[in-house]
Amino acid sequence: SYWLLRATPAATGTSAPRAVEHQPSDVMRGFAVRNHGPDGSLRSEVRGQEARRFIDDGSLEMDHARIRAISDAGVLTTAEADRVWTDADHTQYVLQGNAVVVRHAARLPPAQVLERLEFRGDHLQVFTHERRVVSEQPVLLIRGAHRITAQRLDWADTERVAQLTGRVRALLATTRPQGN
Repeated sequence: SYWLLRATPAATGTSAPRAVEHQPSDVMRGFAVRNHGPDGSLRSEVRGQEARRFIDDGSLEMDHARIRAISDAGVLTTAEADRVWTDADHTQYVLQGNAVVVRHAARLPPAQVLERLEFRGDHLQVFTHERRVVSEQPVLLIRGAHRITAQRLDWADTERVAQLTGRVRALLATTRPQGN
C-alpha cells in the first residue's frame, strides 16, 4: 500500500474550490424543539411538520410551523405560518402564507396591562432582538375590538408604536361606560 501510494502520480493542476450549495443538511419531520431558561422555565417552543437546516448559512426552513416565545417579563408571543424561515442566530423570522403573530394579553409591574395584539398577513418578518414585526405586504392588525388594515407595517414593541403606510383603513369599536 505504501508502494502504491508512492507510485501514484500527483494530481495535475489545482481544482477550483467547490461552491457550497444551498441544500439541506438535516431534515426533521413532526418535530418539537424547546428551550428552557437557567431556572428550568420554558423560554421558547417550535413545532412543525418539517424542518430543513442549511449548512451553508445555518438558516432553517420550517413547514406549518408554530412558535411560542416567553419574554423575561413573562409575556407570551406566538407565531404560525405555512412556511417559516429563520437565520442561524434565530434573530430574524420570515413567516409566509397565512402568517399570524400574537402578543398575548399580560399584566406587567407596576399594574401595567398589555392588551392582546394580533398581526395577520401573507408575509410577516419578526426581529426578535428589536422586538419588531414588519410587513411590506397588506396586513391586518387586531387590538381588542379594533381592526386596522394597511399596505405596510412596522411595529416596534418596545415603543408600542405601529407605523402603517399605504392604504390604511380602521374600524375602531366604541365602548360603553360600565354600569349603564
